[in-house]
Amino acid sequence: MTITTTTGTSTAPGPRQTAAPRAAAPSVLRLGLSRGLLETRQFFRSRGQMFFTFSMPVVMLLLLSGIYHGSYGDGGVTTQQIFTTGMLGVGIMGSSLQSLSLQIAGERQNGTLKRLRGTPLPKSAYFIGKMLCVLVSSLGQAAVLLLVGRLCFGVRLPVDAGHWLTFAWVYALGVAGCSMLGIAYSNLVRSADSGAVVMLPMMVLQFISGVFVIFSQLPKGLQVAASFFPLKWICQGMRSALLPEAYARMEPAGNWEPGRTALVLGLWAVAGLVLCLTTFRWKGRNDG
Repeated sequence: MTITTTTGTSTAPGPRQTAAPRAAAPSVLRLGLSRGLLETRQFFRSRGQMFFTFSMPVVMLLLLSGIYHGSYGDGGVTTQQIFTTGMLGVGIMGSSLQSLSLQIAGERQNGTLKRLRGTPLPKSAYFIGKMLCVLVSSLGQAAVLLLVGRLCFGVRLPVDAGHWLTFAWVYALGVAGCSMLGIAYSNLVRSADSGAVVMLPMMVLQFISGVFVIFSQLPKGLQVAASFFPLKWICQGMRSALLPEAYARMEPAGNWEPGRTALVLGLWAVAGLVLCLTTFRWKGRNDG
């Protein structure tokens, strides 16, 4: 009996082995939205940070309203109503430029950014995530401010789509520009403990932009200096959305200047984006 053995290999052509299709990489927008959801969850889980973010402008509004009293313009606009619009501007700048610059400096210092650099997350998606978190937190802050302003000081909420649209685009441009500037400014902050580097210029801007003092009462030179920065235009845009039309005559130009407001805030948003893309660093200066 003859036993025939085979080697187990065959030279006959078999079906062609095709590689499994590779899953498409998620888009920058999708990565940014995912990062933003994560950042937003972390914000709301940090009760101390959330309490400070929401309460600080409200406390300042109540203090200013208890110190200053008066009315301005033909519409009898009260100082409390004007301060409410100013605090909305402070809230936007505080949640974006101020908080972001310190937060990112801290992430750069503790190595969080260095670890993120080793992931597929591009820096543009990181920027989108930060902006989304700022947008959500600042909108919550604005809702609290409007509620306090309405209940305590009779702030007139918009009753037509036009004024709400003004509120929306001023808010969106303010958040976009200040967030980009905050990310770029973080390069100048060595650590999260270097608060004075951020707080001092913010305080100066608040004084010359009509937050603590009625803007039309400021010296002409300070008004001109403030017009180069976004906070003045955010506050003016908020006044145009929430105060009676008669108050527009109290503005330096005698009207709300919506076109110039959009132009200045838009230019700051573009400038902030350019600064972010050209100067952002994942690592600190001493990290090699």
